Amino acid sequence: MENKIEIIETIGKIAVFVMVLLSIFLFTVKTKNHLSNRLLGIYLMVIVFDLIGLFTNKTLEYPIIHNLKMASSLLQLPLFYLYVLSACYSNFKIRKKHVVHFILFFVFFILLHITTRSNESLLLYEIVGELQFILYIVLVFLVLKNYKTIYRENYSNTNYELYKWLFQITVFSCIAHAFVLLRWYASNSKFQEYVLNINILISLSVLGITIFFVLKALYQPDLFKGINSNLNPINSFLDKKTSINNTRNNDIKSKYIPKLTSYMVEEKPYLDYQLTLQKLADQIQIPEKELSLLINHYLNKHFFDFINEYRINDAKTLLKDVTKKEVTVLEIVYQVGFNSKSSFYTAFKKVTGQTPTAYRKSVS
Repeated sequence: MENKIEIIETIGKIAVFVMVLLSIFLFTVKTKNHLSNRLLGIYLMVIVFDLIGLFTNKTLEYPIIHNLKMASSLLQLPLFYLYVLSACYSNFKIRKKHVVHFILFFVFFILLHITTRSNESLLLYEIVGELQFILYIVLVFLVLKNYKTIYRENYSNTNYELYKWLFQITVFSCIAHAFVLLRWYASNSKFQEYVLNINILISLSVLGITIFFVLKALYQPDLFKGINSNLNPINSFLDKKTSINNTRNNDIKSKYIPKLTSYMVEEKPYLDYQLTLQKLADQIQIPEKELSLLINHYLNKHFFDFINEYRINDAKTLLKDVTKKEVTVLEIVYQVGFNSKSSFYTAFKKVTGQTPTAYRKSVS
């Protein structure tokens, strides 16, 4: 048993140390994404405060500090939710209304102090904590779903790293929380002997997630660019514009589809990997909302897919060209408007059912 306790304490100390270093980095790094980095840093520091319990029980000697430590767990999910919002939306700002996310923390800090952590207050704390976790995880997934929809309707870059990063850490959080639930069940059942083993799993999962954070910060420092929160999915726009009739639809189609098609073929704006709906609208001189409706609704394609079809068609032409056999796939990636090999391979295989290399061999 003593060996297991030592393992838990050691892992806990390493995780805390790495989290503190990462938090310091997030607070001090020079970047335009100040808010998202600071929210992530605060989120990690709150977790650090909670993890102290893995290797010391001295907080029990100071009731106020221990109550603060317990109540602080109710800050974790709200901070994570606000972090996700700030990472997804470049113009997100903390406003007075966001104080509502911290009400539970203050309520339970006071309640635990007044009741001196009675059994009733502890039970209520556990129930509310679980309900809060479920609520915020659902909210986070809804934000990510909305972000992905807006991204596909307004941006042509196929790099989903931000979405993947946020989705991954949300899933990891759910897995780590599952271990916490398992520990609670074991400590209140006949399986109490396994609590230490579960604590080791919790420690390892926290350390693993922390290392994942660090690696992301090292290898993808420009991860958090975000999109404009004023953008809405095209379906919500259509819901508000129910007065749009068939005549109007036909006017937009007949007026703009030929113009859009000819511009795409002649000017090849899709070769710009940073092309957005707004940028294309400015270039072709079509109102942005009209262009969004035209592509995302009338052509029944996301802007993301619409642009990448042209890029893939260019790539197929280059791959077929026998005079360009010495041109590598990586060179073609950048020639046709993609900004990474992985995103090109994903898009190419989605359209053709083959990898670029296999396609080149099949047509040679």
